[in-house]
Amino acid sequence: MKKLFRLISIIISSLALVLVLSACGSKPLSAQNVVTRAKQTNTITWGVKADTKLFGLMDVKTGQIKGFEVDLAKAITKQILGPKGKAEFVQVTSSTRMPLLENGNIDAIMATMTITPEREKQVDFSRSYFDAGQSLLVKQGSPIKNVKDLNKNGATVLGVVGSNSVQNVAKFAPKAKVLQLSDYAQAMTALKSGQGEALTTDNGILAGMSVENPGYVLVGGNFTKEPYGIAINKHQTEFRKDLNSALTKVEQSGQYNRLLKKWFGNVKGMHYKEMLR
Repeated sequence: MKKLFRLISIIISSLALVLVLSACGSKPLSAQNVVTRAKQTNTITWGVKADTKLFGLMDVKTGQIKGFEVDLAKAITKQILGPKGKAEFVQVTSSTRMPLLENGNIDAIMATMTITPEREKQVDFSRSYFDAGQSLLVKQGSPIKNVKDLNKNGATVLGVVGSNSVQNVAKFAPKAKVLQLSDYAQAMTALKSGQGEALTTDNGILAGMSVENPGYVLVGGNFTKEPYGIAINKHQTEFRKDLNSALTKVEQSGQYNRLLKKWFGNVKGMHYKEMLR
């Protein structure tokens, strides 16, 4: 009996050790194969904006986020997982989207995120799905007509923390002062209250803000090229390939152009026909 108990104890201890080693060796969410997990759950989790009209804005009546990027994410999800594939959405901001991706809380970012060499050191991008350009939003009648006017009298320009737009201002208007807010809603409130003479970000975002806030207009055209890409964690080669393939199929089917027209077709100053694919 003593030998039997000893044998049972050894077996139990061995099993416990195997379980511990397995747990230690398991990959964190961010390092797991996204495509494999997505097919198992039939779901892709996207990080999207919820404060950016036309791209991703929370509908307070339904509690759902609606916009161009949300619709495009749904279309891409179904291309990858099939017609029953589900797209889940997590609200992100310019400052939270990267940490959420790195921690594995989301599978991909589609949140007005410009493809830049600096960001490509941290994440991988799909090819561009929206070719934006940085512009300025000012109160109608403002003396500021273009980015060079920001240099005059040390004008204050408003931006959002974590956005590439703020860095661009330093290049094109080095004498301008910059005030960074946590999101676009706060930045718009700051512009209305006179805390800055202009708000800067990509033209698509500013177009939505202009529609939502009569009396505020885009000026000066685009002074940069800001291609938006879908950001994913490094080493997700299969996922990146699937995203690019799905985007191509959405474009070829005409669905991309229909979504572009749906969200930007009636926006003044947005020449959406030039962006058709």
